[in-house]
Amino acid sequence: MLKILRTKDYADMSRKTANLISAQIILKPDCVLGLATGSSPVGAYMQLVDWYKKGDVDFSRVRTVNLDEYLGLPRENDQSYYYFMHHNLFDHVNLPEGASNLPNGMAEDMNAECARYDALIRSLGGVDLQLLGIGHDGHIGFNEPCDHFPTGTHVVDLAERTIEANQRFFASRDEVPRKAVTMGIGTIMAARKVVLVASGAEKAPIVKEAFFGPVTPQVPASILQMHPDVTLVADEAALSLVK
Repeated sequence: MLKILRTKDYADMSRKTANLISAQIILKPDCVLGLATGSSPVGAYMQLVDWYKKGDVDFSRVRTVNLDEYLGLPRENDQSYYYFMHHNLFDHVNLPEGASNLPNGMAEDMNAECARYDALIRSLGGVDLQLLGIGHDGHIGFNEPCDHFPTGTHVVDLAERTIEANQRFFASRDEVPRKAVTMGIGTIMAARKVVLVASGAEKAPIVKEAFFGPVTPQVPASILQMHPDVTLVADEAALSLVK
């Protein structure tokens, strides 16, 4: 079932998203959070850090699993998602040592790494709340448009449009990784609750297509129409094409 939280702007979207995450932590202090990277969730992470510093939210029993990581970028690289998560959230709250998990994009055997990550998520009891952004082509995590919905963690060749979108974070296009490792659609769909954030007019067409168009692996996010508990938190601009 889809719930839509219509927000005024990015800041309002970020606050309401942080509200949903902190509510999950309050309801279940030892919850498993599935986390996303990119510009969309940064404001929510900033809000959570602020509330933590004020004593309003406690991460001491939380465990986290991230959606994805680039292949071949060491953790120290400031464009790795390991670095991003530590810089934007993990280093600023009381998340215990070893409680955060990301796929290892530097693993020598990626098949073994994908199997390890799926087993890890199962061992935690699955994801209680999965945070997602949405790509311009409808990708969630790095599940790009294709002819099927991949179930488990897997390696993907990034689409040209994704490489272009990520180019702004790198010195040159040549430096943008061409592959990533990502949670599969099956893992995302197994989360008990999904919160997807979208901001800006450029996301309006894909928000309409993903949530009000046909369910198709060509628009990976469209599968969320089948999920029992999805909240779309989006600003006026991102919802401008939705009645």
